[in-house]
Amino acid sequence: MPKMIVVGGPTASGKTSLAIELAQYFGTAIISADSRQFYQEMAIGNARPTAEELAQATHYFVANRSLDQALSAGRFAEEAIALARRLFQEQEYLICVGGSGLYIQAFCEGLDEFPPVSETAREEVQRVWTSAGLNGLQQALAQADPDYFQVVDQQNPRRLQRALEVCWSVNQPYSSFLGNAPQRPFASYYFRTNPEREALYERINQRVDQMFALGLEEEAQRLYPYRDLAVLQTVGYQEFWPYFAGEYDLVRVRELIQRNSRRYAKRQFTWFKRGDKYRAVHSLQDILRELER
Repeated sequence: MPKMIVVGGPTASGKTSLAIELAQYFGTAIISADSRQFYQEMAIGNARPTAEELAQATHYFVANRSLDQALSAGRFAEEAIALARRLFQEQEYLICVGGSGLYIQAFCEGLDEFPPVSETAREEVQRVWTSAGLNGLQQALAQADPDYFQVVDQQNPRRLQRALEVCWSVNQPYSSFLGNAPQRPFASYYFRTNPEREALYERINQRVDQMFALGLEEEAQRLYPYRDLAVLQTVGYQEFWPYFAGEYDLVRVRELIQRNSRRYAKRQFTWFKRGDKYRAVHSLQDILRELER
């Protein structure tokens, strides 16, 4: 059976370089499952691989669409599976890399089936979003489904809304419907980068400084007219919107992006450490040893 080598882990933990090493070793391609890197207009704030990195191995799903072509986890899985079937005709191995655990799960395992959402629940969730914003959604989901709240991207309002809609439609936790995904036509081998947390947080802070040096503010300014799109409700961009409205200064923007990036990394740690599916590795050699077992 064809083999999918999955490399997950928190932001700034070295996933890109490890995936490139794997692709070069096996002479194969990389399928990116990072939902923050799909869009052409978002280059700096989502830490897209550099031109030099992209030239070292064939990458798919990096900057392959525009902001008005939002890619859900389910749709990504459909497109990625079709691509994998084609690539596996000539390759025994493919590499899947990303920090978006839900997108990796959708691709490599399939999405779970959920009950229909009632109009009443949808309207109530919208009311919370309108009246209390992101904080209101976070508090509501923490109460309705504390288990899922610990692993969801808490800065992504659409994810929070979707989970709440399900919870309130059937009066059951969203997480209770997880775990009934269909089989895939390939075998997946899961690995996660495993940096020391304090060192990772320092790398995150340095990466944000580098983003500002590369022109993050100018990129965010170009994207400001599209700020209401769900794909822009993400760390690295959403912190600019109040700044452009005059609510705080640029120093605060940098502080918030660094803080929210660290929090995002913490949630990624939680996701990829759940259970024992993802094996912690530090190098190409670690992965090769694990594959030989």
